[in-house]
Order: sequence, then structure tokens, then C-alpha cells
Amino acid sequence: MSYTPLPKTELVFIEEYHEFGLSGRKIANKLRRGHEAVYRVIRQLKEGLIAIDVYLKYQANKAKCGRKKIQLATVEKDYIHEKVRDGWTPDVIIGRNEKSISCSMRTLYRKFASGEFNQNDLPMQGKRKPNGHQERRGKQKFRRTILDRDHDHPNYKKEFGHLEGDTIVGRYHKNAVITLVERLTKCIIAIKPADRQATNIETSLHQWFDRLPKHLFKSIIFDCGKEFSNWKSISNEQDVDIYFADPGTPPQRGLNEHSNGLLRKNGLPKEMDFNPVSQEYISEVALRRNNIPRKSLKYKTPIECFIDYVGQDFDKSMLSRLI
Repeated sequence: MSYTPLPKTELVFIEEYHEFGLSGRKIANKLRRGHEAVYRVIRQLKEGLIAIDVYLKYQANKAKCGRKKIQLATVEKDYIHEKVRDGWTPDVIIGRNEKSISCSMRTLYRKFASGEFNQNDLPMQGKRKPNGHQERRGKQKFRRTILDRDHDHPNYKKEFGHLEGDTIVGRYHKNAVITLVERLTKCIIAIKPADRQATNIETSLHQWFDRLPKHLFKSIIFDCGKEFSNWKSISNEQDVDIYFADPGTPPQRGLNEHSNGLLRKNGLPKEMDFNPVSQEYISEVALRRNNIPRKSLKYKTPIECFIDYVGQDFDKSMLSRLI
């Protein structure tokens, strides 16, 4: 049962009424308080305390109430710092449960918010583009739409092998990196073309597909940028269905957009010039993200899920050629 403390003014009244000889019930009636609350004060007054002492004693006891603040051990803090540097979030650290942590996921998030850990180390939050942003890039006029994908592959949400693709551009928009994400496993593939022209994008995708088993991937959905203008050649030669999201609708490729943001944060920022950057470095950035557990994958990593889907027949050495 909850207890409502008496204010200081009423404590002073109780003290004075008690000195005048009034009983506890009469004092309670005058103050319109429960008689037990008044008698509790009177018992303390009889012990030699005064009204202000009763008030201060209550405040001191109140400060000791409630759950004590959780203090993490040094080993746990070091582990959290290490995993956050690797790109793990508090949700993943607690959910993956590789090492026992003496608090819940929400408590760990509150520790970041309070400054006990650096909140800036956590992945980005919020929008990357302001409201009203208008895309000025050139768009294709002839393409297969996302509605065609829904018709040709009605089970694409539960079927392995469907990709979402885009490019992320570097400094001065002179170069780019092709990004692909497999929908079910969330496995990120990053490919560096020689340039961001449509012919270079086509050549790089052909070279990438040629290193893989035929029909490993069934479809790709791109945005409407002109860098994918040669999609028919890729689709015909690699026997993969290619579709395009509606203009100005990034949520239709939401997984790819989110993955691009993660790559930006973890090694491919907008201010970077991609020309001198090697494919090995870009693959290393993607591999780092693919080795971070995801809550949506039941705290497994994208690499683990990818291998689960392709099975034992998949050559493990081919994994390095894929990503």
C-alpha cells in the first residue's frame, strides 16, 4: 500500500497541537488526515524529535528506496565497448547473448543515453534526407516495374535469391559502389566498378555473376537511375529477372537503403573518394556488416543465414568471391 507523506506545514501543526494536549484523533480530524499517519508522527515526537527532524528523516529514508542503480563490471564494460566498435547495438549485444550482461537491453540503452557509454558510437537514427527532397538524377523511361516482380515471383518474400540493388556515390559524384542485398539473409554485396557509367556498371555486374553458380539469384530490383540503363543485357546474359522501383519510393527497396546507410557509417562515407579505394577494402567493409548479428535474423549473422540457405553444396571458397 502506498504512503503519502505529510508536508512540513502539517508536521508543524501536529507538533503544536500535540504540545497543547490534543489527542491524535482530534488532530487528524482538524487536518483531515488519517489518524494512523498522525499517530506515526506523534510517536516520533515522543522520542525527542521535532517536526523538521521528522521531515528530514523521511527524506533520508526515501532516498534509500527503489531499485539500486545497476553497476556493470569492468569486464562487461570492456566487452560492450568492443562490440559497439564492431558495429553491434545494445539490442544485439543482449539478444545474441554470447556473454552474460548484468542488465536488460532497455537498461543498456539508458546507459548510453545517460552518457555512461558514447551514444554517437551507435548506428544512425532518423532520416538521411530532409522532407521535400527532390531527386535530380536522370531516370530511365523504359523498365520493368515492381508490379511485374510481384506477378512473376509471388513468393519473393519467403524465397531465397531475390536482391535489392543501388549505387552509393563518392566525393564529387565522380565514382560509385554497387550495393546488393539479399532479402531473406540481409547479406550485403559491395562491388566497385571502374566508373559510374552504365557500361561500367554492366561490366562489373557481368564479372560478378560469372564467378557465381547459375541461377543462385532469381531477381534484382534497382532504383530508376540511368546507371542501370543496360539492365536488359544483364538480365538476358545472366538469366536473372531485373525490375525497378517506382520513382521517388525508396521504401520499396527499404532493406537496400538501410544497408547503404550502414556502409556509409562503417567505412564508405559520402566525402570519400572511391577512385583510389580497392575492391578488397570495399569487400572488407561489407564483410564487417555481414558478421554483425541482426535481431530480425534471430540474432544470427547474415553470413550464417546465407550459408544456411545455400546449404552444404555451396563451395565455401565461393563465399569470398560472392561478397
